[in-house]
Amino acid sequence: MKVLIVDDEPPARARLARMLDSIEDIEPVGEAANGLEAVQMVQKTRPDVVLMDIRMPGMDGLEASRHLSKMEEPPAVIFTTAYSDHALEAFDAHAVGYLVKPIRKEKLAESLQKAKKLTQAQLATLSKETEHEGRTHICARVRGNLELIPIDRIVYFQADQKYITVRHTEGEVLIEDALKNLEQEFARRFIRIHRNALVNVAYVSGMEKSRDGRFLISFNKVPDKLEISRRHVAEVRRFLKSR
Repeated sequence: MKVLIVDDEPPARARLARMLDSIEDIEPVGEAANGLEAVQMVQKTRPDVVLMDIRMPGMDGLEASRHLSKMEEPPAVIFTTAYSDHALEAFDAHAVGYLVKPIRKEKLAESLQKAKKLTQAQLATLSKETEHEGRTHICARVRGNLELIPIDRIVYFQADQKYITVRHTEGEVLIEDALKNLEQEFARRFIRIHRNALVNVAYVSGMEKSRDGRFLISFNKVPDKLEISRRHVAEVRRFLKSR
């Protein structure tokens, strides 16, 4: 069984690596220091199991596990944490498992055996149950791989039937989501300008009126202009005046 170690503390990674080396039929395939590195390493090494620390700088373990669950063949995730037992009751409801630090070899071996029995359906359930406020990245599938776009680089979301165009400073990708869900999750950073569009307030440069009477919003990092529906004009104008 191939195992990836994810922890922001080098001594913790080294200790897990030593224990894995002493467990039969286990093959350590690499290490990562945060959630973003974990997603990248998983796509390169294709582990069966990820030992995932929960609290890490940047992207934490919970968000990383949600992104990994979108893979066609996601790895099983075992959380490693310093939390108390009662704080982990939510995780204990799933078959993924968790290990409380300091981790003992016997518990590690037991959790790895348990992880062999996980199904993709159970991993998908974990993805829904562990959602928390404010993802740091949006996950898109591009040519069979996962691409992670930092929220602070996204200029706008624009809906078109069941797909959402995610326009970011380096290009754009498509995701399947609901604009309403995105609006609720990122309410402090994005404002709605149209029934089909949310814009990142950090990239808004101004609004103008076109020759045909439409109101348009412009951005400071991309040349795009989006229409503002008449019902949202007053709100956008108030936002621009308040900056």
